Parts: sequence; structure tokens; C-alpha cells
Amino acid sequence: MSRIYLDHNATMPLSADARDAMIEAMDVAGNPSSVHGEGRAAKALVERARGQVADALGASGADIVFTSGATEAAALACAGRGLAGAAVEHDAVGAWTDDSLPLDTNGLVRVADPGNSVLQSANSETGVVQKLPEGIAVSDMTQSFGKMALSFAWSGAEMALVSAHKLGGPKGVGALVLRQGLDVSPQIKGGGQEMGRRSGTENIIGIAGFGAAAAAAMRDLQVGIWERVAELRKILENAIETAGSQTILVGQGAVRLPNTSCFATPGWKGETQVMAMDLAGFAISAGSACSSGKVKASRALQAMGYDEVTASSAIRVSLGPQTTEEQVLRFAEAWLAAEKKFRARAA
Repeated sequence: MSRIYLDHNATMPLSADARDAMIEAMDVAGNPSSVHGEGRAAKALVERARGQVADALGASGADIVFTSGATEAAALACAGRGLAGAAVEHDAVGAWTDDSLPLDTNGLVRVADPGNSVLQSANSETGVVQKLPEGIAVSDMTQSFGKMALSFAWSGAEMALVSAHKLGGPKGVGALVLRQGLDVSPQIKGGGQEMGRRSGTENIIGIAGFGAAAAAAMRDLQVGIWERVAELRKILENAIETAGSQTILVGQGAVRLPNTSCFATPGWKGETQVMAMDLAGFAISAGSACSSGKVKASRALQAMGYDEVTASSAIRVSLGPQTTEEQVLRFAEAWLAAEKKFRARAA
């Protein structure tokens, strides 16, 4: 029986559009900084992708600075600024901020001073969507970009972080988005590429894939693919609730990403569940994927008021555009069978 991938928030499978664009870019020999014909051809690929990302993100008129990913974009936006943040932020952002912003039991954050604060658009673990206040200094839009209608121009954010592989592009490329007129101090200095904000020869293959994936993601949104995914998420959570489980479904009192379900069975370690489901043929996760394989109590859930035992027992199931109802039902059946065994052992 083939494996079923339910970890789309960790990384989305490469889209056909992105793959085709990357293959095309492999045949472009020039350096984007060169002024000859070959260089101009490479530069054209980069600028086409820049326009595609801007259009998809609703960032017309903003500056798109290509980086190696959202982690580098976070450093570029946040380093040395002493910004306030909440404990639900991804570690790539939390490394540059404090955890001073309060939040409620649904994970919704209160921001008193937007101009000196960061606030994610949506949480990677719980899927909880935040309401961004006008003038928020930096917003991590990595998870919401491509999964929900989003406009940087209307978001109120001064800067945003995005990543290609979260929406069907290649790994190792992302971008910092800045409102026109803003600037940042470069963290990587050298040749002055990317408007002097990020030196180094552009990764034109990855950038071309990013642009194509962004354009494809917007087409998916327009035809309602993620509305169908939200229905599949509802089927999954109904199966868990109908079974009479004591499992806690996290973030149900808030607006969530359409594909994300986070639930915890207190005492049943999240890493144990991930391994059990992996052996059964399902790829899921326990918390953020960006912790070098280390599984620990979810910082986000603890900040929402869950105790360490519960926060250590959470898993995340994140669906994708290709996920089917049959796959969701197969997972629910396998997971509920494993949960029943856990409860029998714990009795």
C-alpha cells in the first residue's frame, strides 16, 4: 500500500509548474549581474519570478528581496531591532525577538505597539490565523501564503517573510517583502545584489521555481481547492470527536488555516504517535519541522496554557491539494486504532 503524505506545513511537494520552470532555468547559462545577452536572459528569469511572487502575495509596489529561505529573511528583517514577539512565533523569528506579547487560550496574540513588534500571519503547528494590526513591523506569512487569500498591501505589515517550499516551490529559496521606501541592513555583504540588501549570485533555478509555484498556488486558491481541503479537515476532526476520544483539538475557537489540524492526547507522546503512524504508512509531525529532528514539548501550546504533558502529546496533520477523502479516512482509522491501543496500555 502506498504511503500517504500529511505533512504539508513542513514542506509541500514540488509542483509540476515549479519543476518545469526550474528545468527551463537550468539551460540559462548567464549570471544575472552580467550585462551581456546571456546575463540579461538570467536576469529576466529572476525579474519574472519577482513579479509572480509579488502578484500572488498582493504586494504590487513592494520590494521583493530573494533569500535562501524565510529563516534568512527573518534575520534580515529582525536582527538588531529588539522587536517584541509572542511564544507562538517560529524559532526563526523567535531567535531575534522576545516572548513578551500575551496571547489567549486560542493562540490569538495581543499587540500593544505594532511598530516595534512581530506577528505571524498563521501558526505552523495549530493553523491559528492572526489578525494583523496596522503597522506591524514584521509578519511571518510563510504558512498562510498560498493557502488562504492574502494581500501584503492590505495586511498592515511593513515587512513579511515567505518561503517557496511551503507552497510547492523548491527548498532553499524565500523572500523578504518590504513596503516601498523601507530599507534593511544587509546581513550578507559583497556584490550588492538584490538592491544592495542581500549579496551573492541569485539562485535563478530556485527563484524561477518559486515564481512558478506562487502563480500556481494562486490559481489553486481561485478555483477553491483549499475550500475542499477544509472539508477534508472537518471529516478528520469529526471522526476523532465521534469516536468519543478524550483527545483535545487545538485552536477550534479561532480561524485556522484550511488544512491544519493539531490535536493532543495527554500522556501519549507526540513523537510516539509520529513513529506509529510512520510505520503505518502516514507522514505527520509533532510540532515544527525545523528543530533538527528533535521532538520536545510544543512551545506554542504551552504559551496557549496547555501543560507540558499535553504540549508533549500534540501532533499536527496538515493536508494538501492532492489529499483525498479516502486518504483522510484511512489515516483516521489507523490513528484511532493506535489510540485505542494506547488507552488499553494506560488503563
